[in-house]
Amino acid sequence: MLRHEFEPGKLVAGLCLTVTGAAFAGDAGGLWETPWILVVPLVVGGLWLAVVTAAVNRGIRRRSGARGAQR
Repeated sequence: MLRHEFEPGKLVAGLCLTVTGAAFAGDAGGLWETPWILVVPLVVGGLWLAVVTAAVNRGIRRRSGARGAQR
């Protein structure tokens, strides 16, 4: 398998959307009651957290790349 860069923003987005899907799957299965309005903060908040995570990751990689070029 080819190696690729680790992208934590995509990981965070995937986890938040998986949690949202699990919440609605539990509701569909009758395990608990999930209010429909819960999807908005879960999805929007998760995507916002993913954007922040990706921006921090990019800043860290850029900064460490600039240091490596100076040596």
